[in-house]
Amino acid sequence: MLIAKTQDDLPTREQLLSMSGLEFMQRIRDGLLPRPPISVVLNYTIDAVSDGHVVFHGTPKFDHTNPMGGVHGGWYGTLLDSCMACAVMTKVPKGSFYTTLEYKINITRAIPVGTSIKAVGQIDHAGRSTAVAHGEIRGLQDDRLYATGTTTCLIMTP
Repeated sequence: MLIAKTQDDLPTREQLLSMSGLEFMQRIRDGLLPRPPISVVLNYTIDAVSDGHVVFHGTPKFDHTNPMGGVHGGWYGTLLDSCMACAVMTKVPKGSFYTTLEYKINITRAIPVGTSIKAVGQIDHAGRSTAVAHGEIRGLQDDRLYATGTTTCLIMTP
């Protein structure tokens, strides 16, 4: 799997705009484009990509804990923001891109350090200029619900 180590390793704007968002996400999943640096830092990967749907797998490490030893809320938030926004990306047409306008998460229980999870993003609505998606973080082995989220994204053309 390709990993972006510098800004020069990331896809150019021209590359991004030359394909649909679904093609872009599939190429990251397939290792044809580098995975985002944040996914390395937070220890998650893209596992599945389809139209309006994305699944990440990840495992929080000790490096992702807060001063009290629990997995930091930012870990949950970043994974949910990423999987929900990537679900939106699968609906973005060629020649366009998106940005997150807002997202909200609810943490339902603490994820123990070292617990493998899946973060699932699913599109609810994709229009010409906005998209809405929801997401969940669940235990990979036991399917326990750890967090939920929603997002609204803006779809733009240059």
